[in-house]
Amino acid sequence: MRGAASNTPILQVMEMLTQMAEDTTLPRNVRRGAQGAWEELARETVAVDVRVASAVGILDDLANAVNLPVHGRTSIWSVISRLESLQ
Repeated sequence: MRGAASNTPILQVMEMLTQMAEDTTLPRNVRRGAQGAWEELARETVAVDVRVASAVGILDDLANAVNLPVHGRTSIWSVISRLESLQ
């Protein structure tokens, strides 16, 4: 494993996902999905590119949810953008 500095962008994304998971203005399915994406990123035994791809897949599904408020969709797109810059 490389130094902690190389994981800083992932940790930032994980913090964003934590905030989404705790945001009570978002529907429960979105909060659960944010938690699921966080859990994928936390699996250190898996390669970073696989973790990122898994998290992006989860978030992409959430971004298309009918019951998602605009601010939630914007947050999801922001997280996806950051994750894609890591690939």
